[in-house]
Amino acid sequence: MQTMETSDPGEGVRLSTPAAKRNREPILALLREVLPATGRVLEIASGSGEHAVYFAQHLPALIWQPSDPSAQARRSIDAWRRHAALTNIASPLALDVTQPWPDEAGEPSAMLCINMLHISPWAATRALLREAGRRLPVGGVLVVYGPFMRDGEHTAASNAAFDADLRQRDPAWGIRELDDVDAEARQHELVLQRVEALPANNLGVVFRRAANA
Repeated sequence: MQTMETSDPGEGVRLSTPAAKRNREPILALLREVLPATGRVLEIASGSGEHAVYFAQHLPALIWQPSDPSAQARRSIDAWRRHAALTNIASPLALDVTQPWPDEAGEPSAMLCINMLHISPWAATRALLREAGRRLPVGGVLVVYGPFMRDGEHTAASNAAFDADLRQRDPAWGIRELDDVDAEARQHELVLQRVEALPANNLGVVFRRAANA
Protein backbone atom coordinates (compact mmCIF):
# COMPACT_ATOMS: atom_id res chain seq x y z
CA MET A 1 0.00 0.00 0.00
CA GLN A 2 1.52 3.28 -1.10
CA THR A 3 1.90 5.96 1.55
CA MET A 4 2.83 9.58 0.89
CA GLU A 5 3.98 12.21 3.34
CA THR A 6 3.27 15.90 3.68
CA SER A 7 4.11 18.32 6.43
CA ASP A 8 3.59 21.85 7.66
CA PRO A 9 6.02 23.73 9.92
CA GLY A 10 5.17 23.00 13.52
CA GLU A 11 2.61 20.33 12.68
CA GLY A 12 4.78 17.31 11.95
CA VAL A 13 4.43 14.69 9.25
CA ARG A 14 0.95 13.88 7.95
CA LEU A 15 0.92 10.46 6.32
CA SER A 16 -1.40 10.05 3.34
CA THR A 17 -2.67 6.76 1.91
CA PRO A 18 -4.41 6.79 -1.50
CA ALA A 19 -6.74 3.99 -0.38
CA ALA A 20 -8.07 6.18 2.42
CA LYS A 21 -9.23 8.77 -0.10
CA ARG A 22 -10.83 6.10 -2.31
CA ASN A 23 -12.88 4.37 0.36
CA ARG A 24 -13.78 7.18 2.74
CA GLU A 25 -16.99 8.25 0.99
CA PRO A 26 -18.68 4.80 0.89
CA ILE A 27 -17.60 4.12 4.48
CA LEU A 28 -19.03 7.47 5.54
CA ALA A 29 -22.34 6.65 3.83
CA LEU A 30 -22.57 3.47 5.91
CA LEU A 31 -21.59 5.27 9.11
CA ARG A 32 -24.32 7.87 8.58
CA GLU A 33 -26.86 5.05 8.65
CA VAL A 34 -25.63 3.06 11.65
CA LEU A 35 -23.84 5.40 14.07
CA PRO A 36 -25.76 7.16 16.84
CA ALA A 37 -26.71 10.81 16.34
CA THR A 38 -24.43 11.89 19.19
CA GLY A 39 -21.80 10.32 21.42
CA ARG A 40 -18.17 9.21 21.20
CA VAL A 41 -16.79 6.92 18.52
CA LEU A 42 -13.62 4.98 19.33
CA GLU A 43 -11.67 4.21 16.16
CA ILE A 44 -9.27 1.28 16.44
CA ALA A 45 -6.07 1.19 14.33
CA SER A 46 -6.63 4.66 12.87
CA GLY A 47 -3.45 4.57 10.77
CA SER A 48 -2.61 7.88 9.10
CA GLY A 49 -5.58 9.66 10.70
CA GLU A 50 -7.16 10.69 7.39
CA HIS A 51 -10.31 8.68 8.03
CA ALA A 52 -10.69 10.11 11.53
CA VAL A 53 -10.46 13.70 10.30
CA TYR A 54 -12.78 13.09 7.34
CA PHE A 55 -15.45 11.42 9.45
CA ALA A 56 -15.16 14.04 12.20
CA GLN A 57 -15.64 16.77 9.59
CA HIS A 58 -18.77 15.17 8.18
CA LEU A 59 -20.27 13.96 11.47
CA PRO A 60 -19.83 17.03 13.65
CA ALA A 61 -22.28 15.90 16.36
CA LEU A 62 -20.02 12.96 17.21
CA ILE A 63 -16.77 13.07 19.18
CA TRP A 64 -14.09 11.09 17.35
CA GLN A 65 -11.47 9.22 19.37
CA PRO A 66 -8.68 7.84 17.15
CA SER A 67 -6.12 5.32 18.36
CA ASP A 68 -3.17 3.33 17.06
CA PRO A 69 -0.33 1.24 18.53
CA SER A 70 2.22 2.93 16.25
CA ALA A 71 3.92 6.10 17.50
CA GLN A 72 4.50 7.18 13.89
CA ALA A 73 0.79 6.77 13.13
CA ARG A 74 -0.18 8.72 16.24
CA ARG A 75 2.08 11.59 15.20
CA SER A 76 0.41 11.60 11.80
CA ILE A 77 -3.07 11.48 13.36
CA ASP A 78 -2.22 14.40 15.62
CA ALA A 79 -0.76 16.38 12.72
CA TRP A 80 -3.93 15.83 10.67
CA ARG A 81 -6.06 16.76 13.69
CA ARG A 82 -4.23 20.04 14.21
CA HIS A 83 -4.21 20.78 10.49
CA ALA A 84 -8.00 20.33 10.31
CA ALA A 85 -8.54 22.42 13.48
CA LEU A 86 -11.61 20.41 14.47
CA THR A 87 -13.07 20.54 17.96
CA ASN A 88 -14.72 17.10 17.81
CA ILE A 89 -11.61 14.94 17.36
CA ALA A 90 -9.51 13.96 20.37
CA SER A 91 -5.79 13.32 20.64
CA PRO A 92 -4.92 9.77 19.54
CA LEU A 93 -4.63 7.02 22.13
CA ALA A 94 -1.76 4.54 22.26
CA LEU A 95 -3.88 1.41 21.98
CA ASP A 96 -2.84 -2.12 21.01
CA VAL A 97 -5.95 -4.28 21.04
CA THR A 98 -4.04 -7.30 22.37
CA GLN A 99 -2.66 -5.38 25.37
CA PRO A 100 -4.52 -3.79 28.32
CA TRP A 101 -6.52 -0.89 26.94
CA PRO A 102 -5.85 2.60 28.32
CA ASP A 103 -8.40 4.03 30.72
CA GLU A 104 -9.13 6.77 28.20
CA ALA A 105 -10.69 4.20 25.85
CA GLY A 106 -13.57 4.12 28.30
CA GLU A 107 -17.03 3.08 27.20
CA PRO A 108 -17.65 4.56 23.74
CA SER A 109 -21.03 4.97 22.11
CA ALA A 110 -19.74 3.12 19.02
CA MET A 111 -16.54 1.63 17.62
CA LEU A 112 -14.96 1.53 14.17
CA CYS A 113 -12.10 -0.61 12.86
CA ILE A 114 -10.85 -0.19 9.29
CA ASN A 115 -8.41 -2.58 7.59
CA MET A 116 -6.97 -4.23 10.69
CA LEU A 117 -8.28 -7.79 10.84
CA HIS A 118 -6.33 -9.10 7.83
CA ILE A 119 -3.00 -7.52 8.80
CA SER A 120 -2.95 -8.75 12.39
CA PRO A 121 -3.08 -12.15 14.08
CA TRP A 122 -6.41 -13.77 14.94
CA ALA A 123 -5.76 -12.84 18.56
CA ALA A 124 -6.25 -9.18 17.59
CA THR A 125 -9.69 -9.91 16.13
CA ARG A 126 -10.66 -11.82 19.26
CA ALA A 127 -9.45 -8.98 21.48
CA LEU A 128 -11.34 -6.37 19.46
CA LEU A 129 -14.60 -8.30 19.72
CA ARG A 130 -14.12 -9.07 23.39
CA GLU A 131 -13.55 -5.43 24.29
CA ALA A 132 -16.40 -4.25 22.08
CA GLY A 133 -18.69 -6.64 23.92
CA ARG A 134 -17.47 -5.30 27.26
CA ARG A 135 -17.47 -1.60 26.46
CA LEU A 136 -20.30 -0.85 24.06
CA PRO A 137 -23.70 0.02 25.47
CA VAL A 138 -26.67 -2.16 24.62
CA GLY A 139 -27.56 -1.23 21.05
CA GLY A 140 -24.10 0.22 20.34
CA VAL A 141 -22.42 -0.73 17.08
CA LEU A 142 -19.01 -1.99 16.05
CA VAL A 143 -18.35 -1.29 12.37
CA VAL A 144 -15.56 -3.30 10.72
CA TYR A 145 -14.32 -2.60 7.19
CA GLY A 146 -12.02 -4.71 5.06
CA PRO A 147 -11.78 -7.83 2.89
CA PHE A 148 -13.46 -11.02 4.08
CA MET A 149 -13.97 -14.55 2.86
CA ARG A 150 -17.58 -15.77 2.66
CA ASP A 151 -18.62 -19.42 2.80
CA GLY A 152 -14.99 -20.47 2.54
CA GLU A 153 -14.40 -18.54 -0.69
CA HIS A 154 -12.73 -15.27 -1.56
CA THR A 155 -15.09 -12.69 -2.99
CA ALA A 156 -12.69 -11.84 -5.84
CA ALA A 157 -9.57 -13.25 -7.48
CA SER A 158 -7.66 -10.15 -6.40
CA ASN A 159 -8.55 -10.89 -2.78
CA ALA A 160 -7.22 -14.44 -3.13
CA ALA A 161 -3.91 -13.08 -4.44
CA PHE A 162 -3.82 -10.48 -1.67
CA ASP A 163 -4.46 -13.17 0.94
CA ALA A 164 -1.61 -15.29 -0.38
CA ASP A 165 0.72 -12.31 -0.24
CA LEU A 166 -0.32 -11.48 3.32
CA ARG A 167 0.27 -15.03 4.53
CA GLN A 168 3.67 -15.09 2.85
CA ARG A 169 4.62 -11.89 4.69
CA ASP A 170 3.34 -13.23 8.02
CA PRO A 171 1.66 -16.64 8.50
CA ALA A 172 -0.50 -15.14 11.27
CA TRP A 173 -2.02 -12.62 8.86
CA GLY A 174 -4.68 -13.25 6.23
CA ILE A 175 -8.20 -12.43 5.11
CA ARG A 176 -10.67 -13.71 7.71
CA GLU A 177 -13.72 -15.86 7.10
CA LEU A 178 -16.75 -13.76 7.99
CA ASP A 179 -18.50 -16.73 9.60
CA ASP A 180 -15.55 -17.18 11.96
CA VAL A 181 -15.62 -13.51 12.95
CA ASP A 182 -19.39 -13.72 13.45
CA ALA A 183 -19.08 -16.80 15.64
CA GLU A 184 -16.48 -15.09 17.81
CA ALA A 185 -18.62 -11.94 18.01
CA ARG A 186 -21.64 -13.89 19.24
CA GLN A 187 -19.62 -15.07 22.23
CA HIS A 188 -19.50 -11.43 23.33
CA GLU A 189 -23.18 -10.55 22.74
CA LEU A 190 -22.40 -8.89 19.41
CA VAL A 191 -25.04 -9.62 16.78
CA LEU A 192 -24.25 -9.40 13.08
CA GLN A 193 -26.74 -6.83 11.86
CA ARG A 194 -25.60 -5.83 8.40
CA VAL A 195 -23.08 -6.71 5.70
CA GLU A 196 -22.60 -4.04 3.04
CA ALA A 197 -20.64 -4.65 -0.17
CA LEU A 198 -18.29 -1.70 -0.63
CA PRO A 199 -15.83 -0.80 -3.41
CA ALA A 200 -12.62 -2.71 -4.10
CA ASN A 201 -14.06 -6.05 -2.90
CA ASN A 202 -14.34 -4.98 0.72
CA LEU A 203 -17.22 -5.32 3.14
CA GLY A 204 -18.67 -3.03 5.75
CA VAL A 205 -19.73 -5.31 8.60
CA VAL A 206 -21.96 -3.98 11.38
CA PHE A 207 -22.25 -5.73 14.74
CA ARG A 208 -24.73 -4.48 17.34
CA ARG A 209 -24.38 -5.05 21.07
CA ALA A 210 -27.25 -7.13 22.32
CA ALA A 211 -28.60 -7.27 25.86
CA ASN A 212 -26.69 -9.58 28.16
CA ALA A 213 -27.72 -13.20 27.72
